[in-house]
Amino acid sequence: MRVPLLPVMILLAVGLLVDWYLNRRMAREGVSRMWRKIHQVVAAVASAALLIVAVAPKKAADDESLALLMWTLFAYMSLYLPKCLAAVIMLVQQGIGFITHRKLKGMGIAAAVVAVSVFILMWWGALINRFSIDVKEVEVDIPGLPASFDGYRIAQISDIHTGTYGNDTTFLKRVVDCVNGLNPDIIMFTGDIVNRHSTELEPFVNTLGQLKAKDGVLSVMGNHDYGDYYVWPSPEARLQDIENLQNMQARMGWRMLNNEHMILRGNPGDSLVVIGVENIGDHPFPVYGSLSKAYPEISDKSVKVLMSHNPRHWVDSIAGREDVNVALTLAGHTHAMQIELFGLSPAVYRYKTWGGLYPDSLGRKLYVNIGMGEVGIPARIGATPEITLITLRSK
Repeated sequence: MRVPLLPVMILLAVGLLVDWYLNRRMAREGVSRMWRKIHQVVAAVASAALLIVAVAPKKAADDESLALLMWTLFAYMSLYLPKCLAAVIMLVQQGIGFITHRKLKGMGIAAAVVAVSVFILMWWGALINRFSIDVKEVEVDIPGLPASFDGYRIAQISDIHTGTYGNDTTFLKRVVDCVNGLNPDIIMFTGDIVNRHSTELEPFVNTLGQLKAKDGVLSVMGNHDYGDYYVWPSPEARLQDIENLQNMQARMGWRMLNNEHMILRGNPGDSLVVIGVENIGDHPFPVYGSLSKAYPEISDKSVKVLMSHNPRHWVDSIAGREDVNVALTLAGHTHAMQIELFGLSPAVYRYKTWGGLYPDSLGRKLYVNIGMGEVGIPARIGATPEITLITLRSK
């Protein structure tokens, strides 16, 4: 497994430039030589650590090395993103001073406050918030919902990414206890149970197997569950890994709906169809799923709930289409890009439907759960791990 060195070298070059500028400013502002030396030493250690970890030889199967790289990169960014913001504030101060011939006071303090606040926020996301749990309770009105399913409760979880936690089951045990404590009628998992390969799930089989609901636990495949981000010795090895993943979920007592459907029965004559498709993603994510295969008569009048990992499937192929009668679609995938503050997330620039409940022009709805685990940065800056309790209501 090779780490692309160009992005790392760009990061280091930007860091050196920012450090050079800040050192000059600190000298000009009269900061003591001792503090400037400390700043230089910390910068040198951070840069050397990132370079060493990035260039160190790694094996494709070495998850520990990958985790070390992610944490080192995050630590580096937690130092240099605040410094970049401080440098921008100081450059603005210089620019305004050059134009107005006046020195703006307090900008140095403002730069320091911003830098320290961002540093704290990033490490709060890494050490505290990513282990928090946010239970969101949502009522969804569904036209034509059979009377015996009025008040039916669905607990949705998504994007666990068990590789996030190594072998530590502590957090997911809390998640299981929280979901079970909601006493849902059914539990639906909308994909991405691992990061790269099925072995990540093994330590959590017993823990996740404790999820319980009257109508069981259903799941679908997410883009990470196919091993597409791993270097396999052969195509057959990847297919075997997918089979292993599905077998482990069967051991957990979960029922996978891989381009399939099931019918929930209520009072005589009442039913609710649950459809599950394999991953149907936008570029560059491969398409494995088929809604027509999962439920050929998709335009019929039965009330349907669809589990589809990527919300773009709903946007592209379901929303606003009279020939696709799906009352509610449940998705995950976005993670809100693991950043959500004051209801705002950069995920909106990639996915307009990045988190929460969305209706279409025909009254059909999509709910996007922002997930549990992490990919890339080992933090959730806001975007608290989510359990959704959806109550269906007749309309």
